[in-house]
Amino acid sequence: MPKNTSSPRPSVHRVTSADGTGISFERSGEGRVVILVAQALSDLRDNRRLAALLADTHTVVNYDRRGRGDSGDAGAWSGAREIEDIEALIDAHGGRASLLGASSGAVLVLDAAAALPDKVEAVIAFEPPVIVDEQRAPVPRDLADRLEQLVDEGRGSDAVREFSRVALGASPFMIGAMRLMVGPWRTMVAMARTAVYDTRLCAGLQDGTPLTGDRWRGLRAPSLVLVGSTSEPFVQSGTRELSSLIGARHESIDGAHHATPMMKPAALIPSVVPFLGEVLS
Repeated sequence: MPKNTSSPRPSVHRVTSADGTGISFERSGEGRVVILVAQALSDLRDNRRLAALLADTHTVVNYDRRGRGDSGDAGAWSGAREIEDIEALIDAHGGRASLLGASSGAVLVLDAAAALPDKVEAVIAFEPPVIVDEQRAPVPRDLADRLEQLVDEGRGSDAVREFSRVALGASPFMIGAMRLMVGPWRTMVAMARTAVYDTRLCAGLQDGTPLTGDRWRGLRAPSLVLVGSTSEPFVQSGTRELSSLIGARHESIDGAHHATPMMKPAALIPSVVPFLGEVLS
């Protein structure tokens, strides 16, 4: 694998989505285009290490999803608007790209690939947070409404805590430890409204019941679903069922867990780069 020796800083750019929302992104590397899609309560800074690794072999577009970082947040949210954001990024880079997303970002890349079959070349989904059995409690269908009310009342910190507790399954000890990291906690609170978006994005996939194929009926791109070997049992069963449903390759990454794309992204490279090399050749 070729290695960059100078590690140039990514260039910063902006595109305008279909509804007029400005979407900010960083671009690095050369080669076929890969767009990175962040997970809940994260912005492009959390994917910079992964972007730097992939830039050895690809042009990497690392963007702020709407409502995060330097991107705008115009009008009412919908999953279709987020797909339009991805489409604007693809169109700005020649009209075709691969997508890589983690957690809720993995759900979004699958949705985008199904909606844009002529523009998405390949999909890599790391641990989409589907719940298909009784190995963990379902996410209540009213969670998004409850979070939205907290945010509207100016209680962003409470919204982040509730999302972490209910949707992510974080323990009180873990949430307490997160709050002690003042800078990161403030960053998440600033993005609290996007927790509402991600909760709505995953609606219907976290009920503890088998998935159906209707949502991704238009998916044609070669797909890879990744899971960490140390992730919880419900993640293991959920990713297996999803892979079977959409005809995706399923791979387990030894020693990885849900936060690996941010904390140790090098662990993904031995799966991601060969897969892209194979399906894009």
